[in-house]
Amino acid sequence: MKKCLLLLASLLGLTACQSYQSIPITLPDGFVVHALIADTPSKQERGLMFVKNLPEDQGMLFVFNKDQEQAFWMKNTLIDLDMVFISSHQIVTSVAAEVPHSYTYTPDEEVAYAFGYGKYVLELAGKTAAKHQVVPGAPVLFHYEQ
Repeated sequence: MKKCLLLLASLLGLTACQSYQSIPITLPDGFVVHALIADTPSKQERGLMFVKNLPEDQGMLFVFNKDQEQAFWMKNTLIDLDMVFISSHQIVTSVAAEVPHSYTYTPDEEVAYAFGYGKYVLELAGKTAAKHQVVPGAPVLFHYEQ
């Protein structure tokens, strides 16, 4: 398991100074994604910034205190992402599909936003959500304790 976490962290290019927990998340069709947990403000701010490659079976789960409106700004996100907004009951509330990437030189007014409602937001590689039947109303299964 530790080897898997080290590989996942190195693939995502995350800094060694932050420790990320990883959990399996089962998508509606049974496909399993291994997601790093962004459960602190600094991890959430960094997110998947500067990641150049995200395999289909990996992602990041953002954990908030309660169901609420969420907004993500995609500055310095180098790959297209699917943003899956998930309620506290682990039901998909909405999907922002293929949110376009940006670069360090992309003007702020041209950087994409993604909005949704939930306690959790799962970032996946672009096109992964549609491929694995992640749609509003669908369940996603995982175990996370704050």
